[in-house]
Amino acid sequence: MSVLFAAVGGFLGAGKTTTLVALARALEARGRRVAIITNDQGEDLVDTMVADAAAEVTGGCFCCRFEDLLAAAARCVEERRADVILAEAVGSCTDLQATVVRPLSRLYGDRFAVAPLVTVVDPARFTALAAAGDVDLAYLFDRQVEEADVVALNKADAGGGGPVREALGALHPGKRVVEYSARTGEGLGALVDVLTSEAPGTDRDMPIDYDRYAAAEAELAWLNHAVEIRADTGFASARWAEVLLGELAGRGWVVGHVKVLLTAESGTTKASAVGDGVAISVDADGGRMRRAHARINARVAAPPAELDAALRAALAAADDATGATSRAERPPASFAPSYPRPVHRLPA
Repeated sequence: MSVLFAAVGGFLGAGKTTTLVALARALEARGRRVAIITNDQGEDLVDTMVADAAAEVTGGCFCCRFEDLLAAAARCVEERRADVILAEAVGSCTDLQATVVRPLSRLYGDRFAVAPLVTVVDPARFTALAAAGDVDLAYLFDRQVEEADVVALNKADAGGGGPVREALGALHPGKRVVEYSARTGEGLGALVDVLTSEAPGTDRDMPIDYDRYAAAEAELAWLNHAVEIRADTGFASARWAEVLLGELAGRGWVVGHVKVLLTAESGTTKASAVGDGVAISVDADGGRMRRAHARINARVAAPPAELDAALRAALAAADDATGATSRAERPPASFAPSYPRPVHRLPA
């Protein structure tokens, strides 16, 4: 029997990882064996640890690392005995129908039953980028929505989905929208039903300007960083994370996301900031820690060197606020993604 392969895209901070974890639990409750594959331009991913991913594809998007994606999927089947693979695409990636969905369906249809392409949308991000005008990041976001078989409108528990749904319908007529909350599970069953009972809509080509796509990706600096933190009498791990995130997200840059994961023998703390000026979310508080390992992922529209300098300042501020001392395993090394060059690009 073919393995169900579901690609999930969407802009940075939309809640893709939380969605995949929730989908995995819902599918497992229906008797399926699920494996998650994460994807990033860099390495040391917070999401891989949070999602307990079976595999990850790093150093580029699925389309540019297609052979790595195939190898990761094979490991999921062999090692996890998975009959469902949920694959989370890089948040700055688009054109997945032509570069991932169709190649899997047409070239590897004997191995995979490919599900409809889902694009996860955060209502607040949609509203902000819809008002941004004809800028490259807004263009990228628009293409992500346009190519979706199903738009998964996340964060229904926060309200405000109605006007966004209407705006989506105006900008993308006929687009199917499923409103849900990855956090509470509200409406998630409808998304599971779509993935398990329908085929992708690969019968039309989506116009896309790769130069604008590449320019949008290049606006974002990507930073994956790790530090060791110590405090003889312990430090408040959630406070440390909040100060760090506040410093990075409060500089007036467009913030895709900033995530931090602290792990210690005593527990785990996870916090994130999505969008500039948005409240910081502490998803798990491991309390006071004497020694911890922190993994930091930032996707910010800023020059890489400026993001590196901002991180150093943020680390110092977090240490000062909590009486901790952090030591980097290596110097920060932000980068901008290179021009997307997919392995396959198949027409409808």
